[in-house]
Amino acid sequence: MDQASTHAPGGTRDILVVDGDSGSRDEIGRKLIQGGYRASLCSSAREALDRMQGRCFDLILLDMELRGQAGFSVLSEIRSNHATTHVPVMMVSARNDPGAVIEALNAGADDHIAKPFAFDVLAARMERLIERARNIAELRRSNIALDERIAHRAIEIGELRERIAFMQAERQRLQQQIDRMSA
Repeated sequence: MDQASTHAPGGTRDILVVDGDSGSRDEIGRKLIQGGYRASLCSSAREALDRMQGRCFDLILLDMELRGQAGFSVLSEIRSNHATTHVPVMMVSARNDPGAVIEALNAGADDHIAKPFAFDVLAARMERLIERARNIAELRRSNIALDERIAHRAIEIGELRERIAFMQAERQRLQQQIDRMSA
């Protein structure tokens, strides 16, 4: 997913920006591009959900208040879709109160940032979320590989038990033959 880049730390990142306010959306998109990110801009929930079909994003910036659909319902759809459930989502809101942060986190967001914000703060928080998601994905891959090794070893153990049982039966049969010959 990551490709080499000299702009954003760790390579070029694909960011989906979902904001119903065209001015805010365009400004965020412009700053992301200037920061070395690839920005995909959406104005509605439906457009964002359609854009996520078949495309991987490193992070989603999701406005809490979208026209026609609350950002939380979009977040719920993101989290319920197997393909997007682990994509980091940062909720963006004009609300700058603890209630907004708690609401976003309880709904399944990974972080929350209030408008207006300094882009360097946004970028630092995005990078933290992207790095955490990358580490979790690596742990998932390691767990899958470990599960495969465990399954392989379990099969080997089963085969060894069968061989031992066969050898014990063969030993018992030979012992019985020896006993008959000795008698």
